[in-house]
Amino acid sequence: MNYSEIALRFGIEGEFAPCGNGHINDTLRSKDGRYILQRINTNVFTDPEKLMENIENVTAFVQKKLREIGEDPSRRTLNVIRTKNGKTYTIYEGQAFRMYDNIGGTKEVEPGSKTAEDMYGAGRGFGEFQKLLSDYPSETLHETIMDFHNTASRLVDFRKAVFSDRAGRLQEIPDEVEFVLKRTQIADVVLNAMVRGEIPFAVTHNDTKINNILFDAETDEPLAVIDLDTVMPGSRLYDYGDALRGGGSTADEDETDLTKVHVDMESFKAFTRGYLEEMKDVLTPREIELLPFSIRLMTYECGIRFLGDYLNGDTYFKIHRPKHNLDRARNQFKLVEELEKLETEMSAMIREMLG
Repeated sequence: MNYSEIALRFGIEGEFAPCGNGHINDTLRSKDGRYILQRINTNVFTDPEKLMENIENVTAFVQKKLREIGEDPSRRTLNVIRTKNGKTYTIYEGQAFRMYDNIGGTKEVEPGSKTAEDMYGAGRGFGEFQKLLSDYPSETLHETIMDFHNTASRLVDFRKAVFSDRAGRLQEIPDEVEFVLKRTQIADVVLNAMVRGEIPFAVTHNDTKINNILFDAETDEPLAVIDLDTVMPGSRLYDYGDALRGGGSTADEDETDLTKVHVDMESFKAFTRGYLEEMKDVLTPREIELLPFSIRLMTYECGIRFLGDYLNGDTYFKIHRPKHNLDRARNQFKLVEELEKLETEMSAMIREMLG
């Protein structure tokens, strides 16, 4: 594929080479380091028009807010480059492409090499992102993936997977299925609180892995939140909980030795401290109360998805070995069990941080 020809549609000349390790989109960087070209995976994001409308509107809003507080938006958020005919993306050989300015002088932290200080920075970074967007009209955003963090809907999908048992694996996993079904009462706690107005609908990122923040390569300061494809209306609790679902574990999410899988309380404290420095005056009392619960909810939801995919024959998540999704599910359920015991302690720590 001729990436230079694609770049010319955005008014950019030069050669591009692959970079990054994303699992959904293909990413390339210009040889001069100034631009990022991405192929949008339209199997996942079926409407690139709405996807890019979300991203452009949210980034423009953040840029305006940053200018108001005297910050340089060129290093603090993505900047969408339009095509010569004014579009936010282009179709080339049946595939969708977009372009951003590259944010130079930055680094990414991979989950497996994070430190407590990295988690503190990530908490600040995601917290600032939510704070800058706290008055954005979230109802104007498109849902790029329907019911993405709707745990009750995920539970319906799981029950369908159990009923159909498409891969003939149900008899292998009675304990895991029982684990899920014994905890169904937690699935709609956040959703019901949103419906009752106890928790506001807000702009959510929905993929708050630590490597979705760019840090300054010299100062280690959190600079910009990236990978905005799943920016949608939802609960801020989803972002906080999911960040600590992955970042708050002592092991990778597919670790098979469950004796290594524990809740990392140092990461929890560091991330939460950074997050609350930015968000303590934005969150409602009910949101603050549910912060520890949200980690358990997002971990439970992710485990459901892994186990459901295993029952369906591994049709969604990429696997690299037999029973990979089952290993992932067991890993998440081990964390859920620990989180159930730690929630009171976590709540006390949050109260202490808030003074």
